[in-house]
Amino acid sequence: MDGLAGSRPSLVDSPYAWLRLGVALLLGTVGSVGMWSYVVALPAVQTEFAATRADASVPYTLAMAGFAVGNLILGRLADRFGIVTPILLSIASLGAGYAGAGLAPSLWLVSAAHFLIGFGSAATFGPLIADLSHFFEKRRGIAIAIVAAGNYLGGAIWPPVISHFIASDGWRATHIGIGIFCGCAMLPLAVMFRRRFEFHGNGSAQARSFVAPNIGVSQNTLFVLLCIAGVGCCVAMAMPQVHIVAYCGDLGYGVARGAEMLSLMLAFGIISRIASGFIADRFGGVVTLLIGSVMQAVALFLYFLFDGLTSLYIISILFGLFQGGIVPSYAVIVREYFPPQEAGARLGAVIMATVVGMALGGWMSGYIFDLTGSYRAAFLNGLAWNLLNLAIALWLLRAGRRGARAAVA
Repeated sequence: MDGLAGSRPSLVDSPYAWLRLGVALLLGTVGSVGMWSYVVALPAVQTEFAATRADASVPYTLAMAGFAVGNLILGRLADRFGIVTPILLSIASLGAGYAGAGLAPSLWLVSAAHFLIGFGSAATFGPLIADLSHFFEKRRGIAIAIVAAGNYLGGAIWPPVISHFIASDGWRATHIGIGIFCGCAMLPLAVMFRRRFEFHGNGSAQARSFVAPNIGVSQNTLFVLLCIAGVGCCVAMAMPQVHIVAYCGDLGYGVARGAEMLSLMLAFGIISRIASGFIADRFGGVVTLLIGSVMQAVALFLYFLFDGLTSLYIISILFGLFQGGIVPSYAVIVREYFPPQEAGARLGAVIMATVVGMALGGWMSGYIFDLTGSYRAAFLNGLAWNLLNLAIALWLLRAGRRGARAAVA
């Protein structure tokens, strides 16, 4: 049944909205596989092609590049045509990408296939978050956090599953199987999203009521700062998320232990993401970003200090608890500071910046490892980028409070 949520205000914060959110969480859990599969496959691919760690990290970097471009392009498509079109493109891209990677005769073709994989996964993150944000007002923060948690729920589920199948059937057959599974699981879920939230010019209630907060800079300047902050936080975030499996292998603990740590990291990241939604509904997106940035810096510093097996399990859990709410906070900030009819495009671009940070951080950490033979310098590099994010979050908090005082005066 087709309908326009924009013409039916009762659908906002309604049982239908919560049902749509539940399906979005499931879709995000499946579609996010493209974010995590290569992290587990990296050691096997590196061994098969006798590549350096930096070269073996290129497929992940291109997957993140595809994810970045996908959030930008598919976010715009979602604003214009609704979320179903991006979901269908996601299914096609994931199927083609995983089949291509499984059959690729060279590392560079594996890398090219992972660009498609990342592009396909993008539809189930930024565009899906933007779509769900229109269906909630009172609980928008928690709704954004729940749909964003699909990415981490997938990260908790997929790595041990993929590790098992790589060990038993090889990474090539595993990739082909993932592509088939995504098509079979995601296509039926796409039907749920036929109902659209449309903005007829500026005629919707949300569009008419929106007034941009005064923070002393233009919206375009704020937008650029958010993108820079996104790069900074995710260069830092990429160090443990991308390299924890390889790191454990280098320390002699085995890649299976690293996959378990990644799974734990992302499982506890789900708790962090849900908690961040409650914080955002109470205190706003900027405060949520600031808290996450401070705590992520603490966790990165702990990685620098300790490398025992038990310590790494504990720190990975803490890292997940500390940083899971950072990326969803950008979605809340976008909805607070920009018109709702621009949500898909604006959020897509900010998510693109965060993924550029993940891609850059993943490659940079591998390059630093090749130069130094250790990940210690890579952890310090991540901490430095995290401080950039923290500085922007502090500035935005102070600017917002000055603007609020000026408005009252």
